[in-house]
Amino acid sequence: MQKNTAKHSLLGLFGVLVCSHCIVMTSSANAQAISSFDYPRKPIRLVVPFAPGGPVDIVARGVAPKMSQILGQQIIVDNRGGAGSTIGTEMAANAPPDGYTLLLVSGSYVMNPAMIRKLPYDSIKDFASISIIADVPSALAVYPPLPVRNLKEFIALAKTRPGELNYSSPGHGALGHLAAEWFSSMAGVKMVHVPYKGAGPALVDLIAGHVQLLFAAMPGLIQSARDGKVRMIAQGGKIRSQSAPDVPTFEESGLPGFILSSNFGILAPAGTPRPIIQRVSSAVAGAVTDPTVNNRLASLGAERVGSTPEEHTAFTKSEIAKWMKVTRDAHIHPE
Repeated sequence: MQKNTAKHSLLGLFGVLVCSHCIVMTSSANAQAISSFDYPRKPIRLVVPFAPGGPVDIVARGVAPKMSQILGQQIIVDNRGGAGSTIGTEMAANAPPDGYTLLLVSGSYVMNPAMIRKLPYDSIKDFASISIIADVPSALAVYPPLPVRNLKEFIALAKTRPGELNYSSPGHGALGHLAAEWFSSMAGVKMVHVPYKGAGPALVDLIAGHVQLLFAAMPGLIQSARDGKVRMIAQGGKIRSQSAPDVPTFEESGLPGFILSSNFGILAPAGTPRPIIQRVSSAVAGAVTDPTVNNRLASLGAERVGSTPEEHTAFTKSEIAKWMKVTRDAHIHPE
């Protein structure tokens, strides 16, 4: 009798322990589900790894208000520029994966693995893709007195003057530099790189005629082109841009496969719960279809996207591979 009582007591105790374990597990799972479902419960920080006023900052401030409205919480743009965007990017990589720190990236994000020998983060493993906000084509702009009206004429001129045409860029390893090297390889021309400290000075010296050409994102060129200070002869989108419909694509102009554009996308630290990723992705999709946001993006030469997380991941991997090949073929070594 005592043995049976002891046996039942042990079974009862074991049952309580098992049930307690179930309660703990269930409560933990429910807490996680509720936490994700309730997201967001406080303001969200959107890290822009560049100084205020540049294209990435402009895009961030263009979509943040509408995303805030959709999510029901304020999105605070936090500019953390420096070291080719790696300072702000590293900070975001090390943030808690709770959806309250997001990162907005551009072309430098997929180029840096090819240009920086030791990045303080892994561009694929340390982040979760959310969505591509917009696609911003880059264009080839020339000094207006240069006797060319289209890409075919420019290539012909460059071939007759090897090593005589100078192109400016915001610096070694910047989009303008790598784009020109890629173009030179595909078109079979030889040009001279003149690096500057920033996109502004590179454009100013093109307008002044100190260099003959520049590859740059369309938002930074459109107004100067409209004012007649530079001439855009080709742009790198898959289709013509709404903001400059008279400028043909490189592919139209006889350079197949030359797609030159920067995607502005939002990332979260790796490990961010999937429901949060989907929630923010849906907010991006809703924001870019808003007429005010869309018109703002179009005025900058940007084409809205609003991709899925999977599409964003695939694009990032393909772009990193592309720029790795470009730098390898051009014998540009990471620093």
